[in-house]
Amino acid sequence: MAADDDKVQKNTVDPQYSVAIAAQFARPNAQMLSSALTYDPKLVPVGSHVTVSERSDSKQTRVGLRVTDLPANRTYGAHVHTGACGVRPTDAGVHYQHRKDPRSPSVDPAYANPKNEVWLDFTTNANGEGSAESRHAWSFRPGEARSVAIHERRTATGPGVAGTAGRVVACYSVPFNNSKEAGKAVAGVLSKIF
Repeated sequence: MAADDDKVQKNTVDPQYSVAIAAQFARPNAQMLSSALTYDPKLVPVGSHVTVSERSDSKQTRVGLRVTDLPANRTYGAHVHTGACGVRPTDAGVHYQHRKDPRSPSVDPAYANPKNEVWLDFTTNANGEGSAESRHAWSFRPGEARSVAIHERRTATGPGVAGTAGRVVACYSVPFNNSKEAGKAVAGVLSKIF
């Protein structure tokens, strides 16, 4: 099963936090949820691969996304979300925001923008590979960033539509931030590997 393919590396030696986690996308299954789910196999095929990394220290947070085996030459929106992935695409919640918009979901460009949220939009190449990186001068609040959701189209930026990118077509639960919750998520993935 795809969950067994998850690979986690955690840096515990220095005050920096880093995690790199990879998996294959699977269909949602109520019996056993994979950490990487596809809700639209035409746009994110079963068995396609995803890797998410986070590196953070006292000065910045970097989040990276890499995908393989997706349809060629296609643009997707991708963002860090507040909920973990589940059977339904909406289970991942809303976009993580450093400065929270009092209205949710946010479509106000003052809040829904790539400086206040983690946007990882990408376009696949002829081989179906894509990647993105986002850097911020802030860190995730513990337990509030739980997944990367991949959307069907590039993220909009205009008033009233800022941050929207269409349907969530795939989701990957990620242990962001060096928190107790992240440690539990890493331990859960490691227990599936070993």
